[in-house]
Formats: sequence, C-alpha cells, structure tokens
Amino acid sequence: MGYLKSFLGAVLIGALPLAALHAAVLEAVPATPVGSATQAMLLGAVQAQARVVAVGDHGVVLLSDDQGRSYRQARAVPLSTPLTAVSFADADHGWAVGQWGAILASVDGGETWSIQRLSSDQDRPLFAVHFFDTQHGVAVGLWSLVLTTDDGGATWSERTLPPPPGQRRADLNLMSLFTDGHGALYASAERGQVLRSDDRGHSWRYLDTGYEGSLWSGAVLADGGLLLGGQRGTLLLGSPDGRSWRRIALKSKSSITAIQASAGQVIAVGLDGLVVSSHDGGRTFEERRNADGLSLTAVLAREHDSPLLFSRRGPVPMPGP
Repeated sequence: MGYLKSFLGAVLIGALPLAALHAAVLEAVPATPVGSATQAMLLGAVQAQARVVAVGDHGVVLLSDDQGRSYRQARAVPLSTPLTAVSFADADHGWAVGQWGAILASVDGGETWSIQRLSSDQDRPLFAVHFFDTQHGVAVGLWSLVLTTDDGGATWSERTLPPPPGQRRADLNLMSLFTDGHGALYASAERGQVLRSDDRGHSWRYLDTGYEGSLWSGAVLADGGLLLGGQRGTLLLGSPDGRSWRRIALKSKSSITAIQASAGQVIAVGLDGLVVSSHDGGRTFEERRNADGLSLTAVLAREHDSPLLFSRRGPVPMPGP
C-alpha cells in the first residue's frame, strides 16, 4: 500500500503513516467538481451555524443548507489532496487542514477557499484544526506538529512540545482536537496520551490515560468529564482533571474514529458501522451497528435531532420520516 493510500486509510485500518514522503515537485492542483463528490471519503465535518461543511478525499468540500438532507460541492477549492479536518469560527470564517501540511481558509461559509499554508518540501500532514474565534486557531498533525495563529491564519507559528514523560523526544502523531468551551483545548494522540493546553495551543502538558494504543478522537462531556475513543473498541472515560480513567465496556472491537457531545447526547462512531450513543451525558451507553457495515469517519451530534454520520463513501443518508 502506497503512502497516499495509507494516509487515506489511517482512520479506517489504523495504519498511521510512519514516515514523511519527500517529493521533487508539489503542484497545487484545484479540486475538480464531479458528480461523484458525495461518494468521496469524508474525514471531517462541522456545523457552521445553519450550514453543514464536510471535507475529505481529493480536496472534496461538501455543503448542506438543509441540515444534511442534501449536499453540494463547494465552488472553488485550490487543492485536490486529502483534507482531514475542518473548523468554523462563525457562519462565514472556516479553516480546513490536510495532506502536505495544508491549511485552507474560507470567508464565505465554505463556498470558496484559499491556501494559507502549504509545505512543498515535506509531506507532514495535519490531522486536526480548531479555531476559538476568527483570530485564534490551532492545527496539529504528524510527529507532534503543532501550529498556532493569532491573526486569523495570516501567519502560523510552530510550537515545540516537550517530550512525553519517560521519552527523549516529542514524536507522537496528534490525531484530534476538542475543547471544553471554556478555554481548555485537548489533543488526542498515540501511546494513550492526551495533551491539554490552557493558552490556545502555545504550551501543552500531557495526561496519561494508562492506555498504550492510539487515541483517535475525544470530547468533553457536559459534566466536564473526558471521553476518548481509540483502537479496537477502546472508549475511555476520564475525570475532568484527567487524573483518573476507566474503560467503558463495549462488545465491539471496532476502532472508534470520531466522538461528539451536544448537551446530554453523546455519539461515538467507528469502523464497520459502529455507533455508540448516550442520552444521559455519558453515564450509560448503547451500541449498535449500521446495517450496511460501512466504516464511519465523522459525526455531528445534534441535541434535538438524529446525528449526522459520515463515512468512507460520503454522507450517510438520513433516515426517512
């Protein structure tokens, strides 16, 4: 399996890239509008107020203005390389990240995008992005790569992480970003590590869960507790201070790829169509599997409606009335 295919399959088969790929020439080829865009693998999604924005393979950006009932492709995306995550600060201002350390920005609700950052000499992909407001944002990725901006992405600064406890260097893949809504930002990582920042990504400290595998996703629950998902059906519930953890017992051994919490509703999704849900803020969980068994890659939890699910074959159709 080539590097590109390994990268696209990282959230599906657990094969995280272990080496960066150097290329002689990197050309910024725009994404092409195609009729099959809604069948592309989608790796990130966000609710930009009334609009849903999802990003994925081949630079595909999908927009929905009817709460996920239908999608259309964005008008202009300057890259056709994979996009892994997306964040919006308001209805208009959004950022997407992906392969080649790319950071794209939109000021019109995701209709058109421009390149803010692109690394042409080394493919060190970014896996997650979060903006606190239109000026302050964080992006993370391969080998402890952390980038921050305090000017809306006009400039990005690389932050040097300390080594994890007992290690000589910081070389973890940082897989997701999530926040408590009160200033604390978390990054899930490999080797059971979670990082916390209280200054918008400028400095970080480690929280050790006691788990040894990769943690692909996380969310902060309504009571401040931390919920993390990872390989082989791993679902960890932590105290708000991150000092104590317990494993939520699941029947499934399918890896969990994304978690979202909205008020009392918590949704985790994973490989093989796995859906784990809680309607009491994370005190109890139910698990089911979609009938088609299609691996799920992103989710948007909605307080008063069914969650929106995204997969390696595009948005999952919403259930009928």
